[in-house]
Amino acid sequence: PACVLGIDLGTTSVKAALVTGTERGLALAQSCSRETQAHTDSLEAGPQGMEQNVQRIVRALNECLAALPQQQLQRVTHIGISGQMHGVVFWKSEKGCKWTECGTGPAFEPQDVSHLVTWQDGRCSPTFLSSLPLPQSHVSLATGFGCATVYWYLKKSPDFLKAYDAAGTIQDYVVAMLCDLKKPLMSVQNATSWGYFNSRSKSWNTDILKKSGFPVHLLPEVGDPGSIAGRTTRAWHGIPKGVKVGIALGDFQCSVYSCLTERTDAVLNISTSAQLTISMPLGFQPADTPDPSSAVTYFPYFSGDYLAVAASLNGGNVLAAFVGMVGQWTEELGLQVQESAIYTRIIQAALAQNHSKLSVHPTIFGERHIPEQLGSVTNIAASELSLGHITRALCRGIVQNLCSMLPVQHLKDTGVRRILGSGSALARNEVLRQEVERTFPFPVVYGKDVDAAVGAAMVM
Repeated sequence: PACVLGIDLGTTSVKAALVTGTERGLALAQSCSRETQAHTDSLEAGPQGMEQNVQRIVRALNECLAALPQQQLQRVTHIGISGQMHGVVFWKSEKGCKWTECGTGPAFEPQDVSHLVTWQDGRCSPTFLSSLPLPQSHVSLATGFGCATVYWYLKKSPDFLKAYDAAGTIQDYVVAMLCDLKKPLMSVQNATSWGYFNSRSKSWNTDILKKSGFPVHLLPEVGDPGSIAGRTTRAWHGIPKGVKVGIALGDFQCSVYSCLTERTDAVLNISTSAQLTISMPLGFQPADTPDPSSAVTYFPYFSGDYLAVAASLNGGNVLAAFVGMVGQWTEELGLQVQESAIYTRIIQAALAQNHSKLSVHPTIFGERHIPEQLGSVTNIAASELSLGHITRALCRGIVQNLCSMLPVQHLKDTGVRRILGSGSALARNEVLRQEVERTFPFPVVYGKDVDAAVGAAMVM
């Protein structure tokens, strides 16, 4: 049977999934995941910068494909690619990569390519963002958004931009290399995530951008999610030449697509960050201008639909920071404990503490609608200072922060009947699951895990 290859280029790992059609519908035949370990220091932005090495991301992608069965790769007819939104990578259109022979056939390696400046990048301060022209878009501009990052280079390091003539998200870059696109092609999903894009007219705010000297030649062309960007110009790890490649998609939309079957379902995902998502009614169009103080963003989905998303910057990364802090304290006390052991112990301790009056507001990474807000701990009683009490309160705080962004009443008003719980942090943390069930008065279904790579394949 024919196969569809789905690829997701994530914040920490790359995943490839082979999906085949069966009598019961689509089925996952094989998958492979590799950590990228791509984080690298930002020379220009310093500690505020968050950059990744594109060579390492592509190496992880090549390792994933090399690990999949050759005979199934040879039967691939379509490739769907998703990846982390908002970020930007720059390259030279004629020299973006070089093709080499490896054990499983031809593969490409990045050549004249910048680092990827990711969605987590913090170089654009609120003051800097307020100095930029107002976008004509339903989405508020934030640090980490592609167009904001380009403006930062334009003002702080203009020579950097002169070395490149193409730009896109990391997933747009991979599609451009596979199809040898002279000009990158970007989906409405990824373009919206960059800012300065009107999703209703499906066009960049070119007039506004040109007036302020923005290098509009770097903006990709834009197409509908689900459309074909081109065909592979060479064989790739045994995948035949001439295979159709879809326009690159947002990882978030693909994750939702992989599990959302009913409009009455809400998807709650807690991995590095956290999101609570519902489908908007058919025909919904967001307002022309955003409400900067609103915690809910409208993401373009498929077939002209929109998702309402409470996208929190604080999820599993908060627990990871807490574990790191505990590890650092024990080290300063002259003891050595593995972080994985700390994680297991604090969850066990929290399971033993059913309640905690302690109140943790866990927004240590800020939120896009209130970037200046940081975390806080209140209601501190001498009797509730154990690791169990603190971990329980921290998990509750993560869930309640999301719930404050998209309240239960709003979910009821839009007809939500159940919640699909997913994401790595939720899967491995029973305390988080307990707090989800306490907070939301709906049945919660786990196990139907979101998978952006599978979603990208399903779209094709």
